[in-house]
Amino acid sequence: MPIDAALALAAEPRSGEISWTPKDVQLYHLGIGAGIPATDPDELRYTLESRLHVLPSFATVAGAGSPGVISGLSMPGVDVDLTKVLHGGQSLTIHRPIPAAGTATATGRIAAVHDKGTAAVLVMRTEVADAGGPLWTNDAQIFVRGEGGWGGDRGPSTRLDPPTGEPDRTVDRPIREDQALLYRLSGDYNPLHADPEFAKLAGFDRPILHGLCTYGITLKAVVDTLLGGDVTRVRSYTTRFAGVVHPGETLRVRMWREGGAGRVRVAVGAVERDDAPVLADTIVEHS
Repeated sequence: MPIDAALALAAEPRSGEISWTPKDVQLYHLGIGAGIPATDPDELRYTLESRLHVLPSFATVAGAGSPGVISGLSMPGVDVDLTKVLHGGQSLTIHRPIPAAGTATATGRIAAVHDKGTAAVLVMRTEVADAGGPLWTNDAQIFVRGEGGWGGDRGPSTRLDPPTGEPDRTVDRPIREDQALLYRLSGDYNPLHADPEFAKLAGFDRPILHGLCTYGITLKAVVDTLLGGDVTRVRSYTTRFAGVVHPGETLRVRMWREGGAGRVRVAVGAVERDDAPVLADTIVEHS
């Protein structure tokens, strides 16, 4: 069996130094659609180094890549076909605001392996800290088709009851035809998002957008519309990837405030495909 759950869970954590610069932050922000309109003062906070702030979802690529997914596939006990891999979900906890430039230590390990019957789910946990202490914790849920069925723990259900009532805000975010090509320059070079032939091998008729790109676009929409543009208010952000996005489509982001709980529930669909679900079970917790 390509996944040895016991070996994966017992493996020693891997630690390494990561660093990033304002250029990395700016490139990430452009990759999730920031900078439109280019001279809008609210957008310049994402694109101009003299007033740069960092959207917390930058944590998913800091250090150049998608460490939760890519590193998870190279851990002991994991030997799978990349064409069978999908990013199933992502959760992020922010311990302190992310600086525009920094050096930190990232420590990654397989925190859980779940047997879903027809698939396996690996939870790759990455904890990042600098000289000032913890910065963020990332959990990536890696869905591997065809690798379940060994009788292991099925894990918790992440499905939530859908939000009720009319959303407090709804915004549309168009996806550029070259969005995936731009986003991948932040380090996630999985050919699924650029190579038509590889996409066909993986079961798609054309390349799809990175799930983490949709993740970033959505958090930016929440911050800009409900949190006054203040990135430091975000405490945690969790989602389940419910469907694919094709470059050139439009995302419809619906947001519901949850009373005084400091939570926003979010649902994201693809407008051109009758609002087909893209992100589900999505929660932004904030101050």
